Amino acid sequence: MPHWLLKSEPDVFGYPDLERVGREPWNGVRNYQARNFLRQMMEGDLCLFYHSRSKMPGIAGVARVTRAAHPDDLQFDPTSAYFDPKSDPSQPRWSMVEVEAVRAFPTVLTLEAIRALPEWADSPLTRKGSRLSVLPVTPEQFGAALAAAGLKLIN
Repeated sequence: MPHWLLKSEPDVFGYPDLERVGREPWNGVRNYQARNFLRQMMEGDLCLFYHSRSKMPGIAGVARVTRAAHPDDLQFDPTSAYFDPKSDPSQPRWSMVEVEAVRAFPTVLTLEAIRALPEWADSPLTRKGSRLSVLPVTPEQFGAALAAAGLKLIN
């Protein structure tokens, strides 16, 4: 089963927000590479929920994909900041998935702590300048993040 990392700014939508609402569309992604990763996601895939652009960026919890990629409805809404007038409803340009909260980390696993994990050495997340909001994660990286947070592997 593939694993993923989803980035969100905690002051916009953080892991506690996902826990509160239960399920949420992961929409508004407007980068082609990140969109292509969304299109690879399948129902049941597990995701690390990463808080970006915060005082302490890091992994805050685990989410599960509850609905595979489908057209992002915001691309067709002219009142949305994510509206794309060039996107054709017969061939939508942008996709989204739906995710649900699985388990919060006891404390945020900081980027500094992630960089110290050997399994994460080659990850785009640990390199400077990585800006993608959706990234693939290897099973080893996923397991190392859970172990560093003191959690057992989640199915």
